[in-house]
Amino acid sequence: MSGTTSTDPRITAAIEAGRIPKGISIAWLEQSRDKPATGAIIFVTLLTGVFVLCRIASRAFVLRRTGLDDWLALLGLALLIAFVVLDIQSIDIGSGRHYDYIIYVLTPEEVNRSEIVDFAAHIVYTVALLICRVSGLTFYHRICSIHRGFRLAIQVLMGVLVAGFLPQLFLIIFHCTPVTGLWPYTQTNNWQEGVEDYECLPWGLVYSVNSAVSLFCDFLLFGIPLAMIRMLDLPRKRRLQLACILLPGVLVTCISIARLVLVIEGQWNKDMSWTYNALLAVEVSEIGATLISLSIPGIKPMWDKYIRRRGHDSSSGGRSGHSTKGGGTKGTSITLNNLSLRPQHLNKLGSTSDCTYNDTKSRNRDKDDDDGTASTEGIMVRVDFDMTTESETNSQYRRSKAIEAQVV
Repeated sequence: MSGTTSTDPRITAAIEAGRIPKGISIAWLEQSRDKPATGAIIFVTLLTGVFVLCRIASRAFVLRRTGLDDWLALLGLALLIAFVVLDIQSIDIGSGRHYDYIIYVLTPEEVNRSEIVDFAAHIVYTVALLICRVSGLTFYHRICSIHRGFRLAIQVLMGVLVAGFLPQLFLIIFHCTPVTGLWPYTQTNNWQEGVEDYECLPWGLVYSVNSAVSLFCDFLLFGIPLAMIRMLDLPRKRRLQLACILLPGVLVTCISIARLVLVIEGQWNKDMSWTYNALLAVEVSEIGATLISLSIPGIKPMWDKYIRRRGHDSSSGGRSGHSTKGGGTKGTSITLNNLSLRPQHLNKLGSTSDCTYNDTKSRNRDKDDDDGTASTEGIMVRVDFDMTTESETNSQYRRSKAIEAQVV
């Protein structure tokens, strides 16, 4: 071992106790990514908090209505904060330092505490992801529940999310027999004291399985808005505008892939703990990106009211959220009028009763609009389509129906 002192008091204590073998340099032990990881985690958490709170404010004070998806997002933010607190504790203990640091510098008590904190943190992480995804499903259900196919798909996906969540949670809780919060780094030639009586699964195996399940759920969840946009017969510009609001969540799948790569690298790399800080930052980003992507549509009413209206003549008339006779769109929503479903999707809209129900709802809404008493939410996509039926005399009756899918 080169050198006898260190700026890290724990390394100095380990040197004085004779725990560090020859051949391991102090410079190697002093290497740390703790500050960059902590800074990235705090930044993502603050950014996520801004988006979620703006979403709640937009829904509560601009639209004057909130939904279950909004409060689930707020719960997801609270769980994210709890996860971040545990992550920072784990980083401060030294869980993200070189593997030699953990073996030779940390005391047995610190090693055990780091594993218990990690155990608790990843239970919170798993629950937080489920809450965020359920919030997303609740949001998608609100905007397209009148479509029988989407309604069924959302119900099935809810079952898939729960079916994926339970094994993820049980793998973490029951990773050892008997059950414990400890999680030995290795099962062979184990240097860790007090774990001889436990039979444990490798942490990398458990996290790899959980990451793969999480990635699969993300593909399914964020595939719903992709299918919604694909069904609409929109001009390219409007399709792009709608995609920018509904599809940012696709980036979450990239973060899930990055987490899977880091887990695999961490488990089967000799210096397995060196990627831990990056893993925590990616996990925080995964939760944060999910909440941000699901909050963007909810923020849009506030954006339209306080940002887009800057420089516009507020006296030009017209109610908020509707096009005025003078031209541009006013207020808190973009209205995409005279849209059509692609022909191959017309037969998927459900029964005549579904259409009739929605047509009545649409007429009532139009009446409220004329009275100036109704309010709009976010992006209102109005889809007009033609449905033909053939009678016994082969007569065709043209029926025009309107479906309104309100985003936010």
